[in-house]
Amino acid sequence: MPDKHLSTQFDSELTSVSSQVMEMGGLVESQIRQAIYSLAQFSLEATEQVSANESRVNAMEIEIDHALSSIIARRQPTARDLRLLIAISKTTANLERVGDEAEKIARMVRSIIQSGAPRSLPSLELRVAADLASGLLNKALDAFARLDVNAAVAILKEDDLIDQEFDGFVRKLVTYMMEDPRTISPSLDLLFLAKAIERIGDHSKNIAEFIIYVVKGEDVRHSTMEKIESVVR
Repeated sequence: MPDKHLSTQFDSELTSVSSQVMEMGGLVESQIRQAIYSLAQFSLEATEQVSANESRVNAMEIEIDHALSSIIARRQPTARDLRLLIAISKTTANLERVGDEAEKIARMVRSIIQSGAPRSLPSLELRVAADLASGLLNKALDAFARLDVNAAVAILKEDDLIDQEFDGFVRKLVTYMMEDPRTISPSLDLLFLAKAIERIGDHSKNIAEFIIYVVKGEDVRHSTMEKIESVVR
């Protein structure tokens, strides 16, 4: 990921911590896949696998933070190197939160299964949004590995699609609940699921913003798309 440095040891440390981030990202992606599968198949076994990986994701966040603290204390990096280390720290925090959202999805699916809720509710649309969110995280990790600002901008734009899916899904759930009050409880579970999926997209968007911060030295959080594109150009 990083450019070459005068210090070969520093280079090696950056490569090592970057590899840890990618490993953590792969584990979180696995959690999302299992969470989506549990939703598609109403599988209790899949929900348990999501929860089983949660402690490992949390431990990896702590391990990476310790490694970053050590590098900063010993190497006293400046400019882009320091931005990269900060971005790695924020990325791991976002990955940990994505893992939390995947675990939340698994927990809600477990609740729906155990309640015997009707499967006629619109979970298919939810799975479409979940696939979009999972794909967005994969793109964000790939862009972060390459520090690709153009890919980062594309990710920021694609997050809007997930937001649109969420809004449409909420409207459909409201219709279901108005037509049949018996669907209110399971519909609320699906609403929490939808919100968790939307948050996965938000965290992927955050990672994309950190890429621009590393490469361009500009914090583009809360900026308009027009401003972000002008920074990247």
